[in-house]
Amino acid sequence: MAVDTVTPGQFRLNADFRVAVIGGCGDIGAEISRIFLDLGAHVTATGVDAAAVGGSALEPHERLALAVLDVTNNQQVTAFAGSFAQIDAVVNCAGIVRRDAEFDINVFQQVLDVNLTGTFRVCNAFRAALARRSGSIVNIASMNAFAALPRIPAYCASKGGVVMLTKSLALAWAADGIRVNAVAPGYIETSLNAAGRSDAAHYRHIAERTAFGRWGQPAEVAGAVAFLCMPASSYVTGTVIAADGGFLAG
Repeated sequence: MAVDTVTPGQFRLNADFRVAVIGGCGDIGAEISRIFLDLGAHVTATGVDAAAVGGSALEPHERLALAVLDVTNNQQVTAFAGSFAQIDAVVNCAGIVRRDAEFDINVFQQVLDVNLTGTFRVCNAFRAALARRSGSIVNIASMNAFAALPRIPAYCASKGGVVMLTKSLALAWAADGIRVNAVAPGYIETSLNAAGRSDAAHYRHIAERTAFGRWGQPAEVAGAVAFLCMPASSYVTGTVIAADGGFLAG
């Protein structure tokens, strides 16, 4: 069967493309928001509260809107999704980690409520609007969905859940024209791991485990997210792209 030639237009977004980056005021989220702005999209980036939004590193832009959204709040999520007259892509990158504290059942449940259930809340709330535009969902998973760490059981479990949620929704919503994929970052330099990176020996050990011999940067996750929302990836759904510098390949 003949396959159409890939054209440059497949790697562009429509001029009226609209994306919601949930957690877009954070480190990786901000870079995802920036790349969509660079591609000409209209972006709404969220933070969990006013402090998160006010502390965002995102620069003001005519196509950028900032909003407060707590992904554990059903009413907030429903109202937020309902405020969009049009939506072409939703990126779920709101997440938390609570090292060592996750063995407490309340903390464990809190991490799952944000990272896993929160991702599902957002996906479900946007389903109808995305179906009208044959839109895309990109969930941010983690290398720790595949390689566990002992101090963060809830985080590992939640990200493993995000991977399987992504695959399940991809199958369930394909008939609606919605593609659902995920990106799994590896060791990326963010505020979440700043404390760990202060240990020079730990920092070097991780860097040496990667194929590139270094930690990644938030911007190096953003490109994979953008690709998964482009026409060039129209036959891609239910997949997980690892942006881990080759860590899992070793």
